[in-house]
Amino acid sequence: MSMYRRTVWAAAGLGLMVAGCTISGCSSSAAVETRSTTVGQELQDLDSARNKGLLTEEEYNRKRAEILKRK
Repeated sequence: MSMYRRTVWAAAGLGLMVAGCTISGCSSSAAVETRSTTVGQELQDLDSARNKGLLTEEEYNRKRAEILKRK
């Protein structure tokens, strides 16, 4: 079997394992957090929302503290 074919089969097997885990539910309780934005971008977006009047000062400060704590 060629290296390419083995790689394809290994990837397919891994895909089936992940799909099976998703469908049947995994026994792992570890939470994984993924972020598509940077902390800096989140803070800029938050500041922008406050400046547009979408957040009160209290809401802004609370959310800002949450973002900085995750950092």
